[in-house]
Amino acid sequence: MTEEAAFRPEARNPRGFQDKRARDLRAERHILETVSKVYERYGFEALDTGAFEYADALGKFLPDSDRPNEGVFALQDDDEQWMALRYDLTAPLARFVAQNREGLPKPFRRYAFGPVWRNEKPGPGRFREFIQCDADTVGSARPEADAEIVALAVEGLMATGLKRGQAVLKINNRKLLNGLLTAAGVQSEGQKLGVLRAVDKLDRLGPDGVRLLLGEGRKDESGAFTKGAGLNAKAAEQVLAFVAAGGGSRSQVLNTLAGVVGGSAEGDEGLEELAKIDAALKSLGVGEDQATFEPSVVRGLEYYTGPVFWKACRPCSESAWRFGRLCHGCWSPGWMSWTGLPSRRRSMRPMPGSAPSTCF
Repeated sequence: MTEEAAFRPEARNPRGFQDKRARDLRAERHILETVSKVYERYGFEALDTGAFEYADALGKFLPDSDRPNEGVFALQDDDEQWMALRYDLTAPLARFVAQNREGLPKPFRRYAFGPVWRNEKPGPGRFREFIQCDADTVGSARPEADAEIVALAVEGLMATGLKRGQAVLKINNRKLLNGLLTAAGVQSEGQKLGVLRAVDKLDRLGPDGVRLLLGEGRKDESGAFTKGAGLNAKAAEQVLAFVAAGGGSRSQVLNTLAGVVGGSAEGDEGLEELAKIDAALKSLGVGEDQATFEPSVVRGLEYYTGPVFWKACRPCSESAWRFGRLCHGCWSPGWMSWTGLPSRRRSMRPMPGSAPSTCF
């Protein structure tokens, strides 16, 4: 027997990729069909784009323009242009709107679902290929458009089988924290980013650990030192008071936040936007137990500029507790900068075998 004939490759999945059997596919199909019906009831139209986009349209995932393989799966076409598998559904939307802007209604409201790919380190519940189901409004800067996306998210998740109280949508606004930091004399973007990263560790480290990271820094149990944001003691306490302002009704949180960030132009603008979102949510029938204002939500605020929200799942099952976030959304003019139009988006990520009562 020749050496070539004797070779048998090991049967194994590439890291970060998975097989799906009938049960998982049925659950996935149910989620997508159910959520799509909700999107359409809200007046969003379906859009499908190709799996590949030109790499120069993918923004932050291009550390090396000569070989853009970090963060995305890319290849060079025979015309020497780099193409990459889409890492989300928003970059293709931005390209589509830029190409077809004159023929689209304003605002343009679309939904899309399909696989996306990320060349990142995989982990528990974190795959290199997964399904996203997005709804985006392009061309409206009104807070009421954000409220509509929130209401759509609440209804979509309940339509898939989550019961009321099993998930809550937590809303924040980057302008609030910007106003607070400006009033505290923080001007450096690097220092602002340090504050966001410190606050993002609140659940894990608690207020005392975050206080250290807001100041000079923190040494962990292993002896490793993490440099802090360098705020003085007064500014650090103001940030901690800001993130502790949640926990009440939406109007109560707004009143508390007004005492913390009120008086700065950007902070007042953020408060006004959240007040308009609150009024619209009430008119749309979204209850306090379904959507709350939560100042400690900072994930994504380093690149989002206005309202941002995350859907957190309460421990209705072991896998729900493990995966935690169900969907996210944001006000993201940066994504749509080449279209010249404002945008807000909402994304849902189905996890095979987890529907309907856990994450997606």
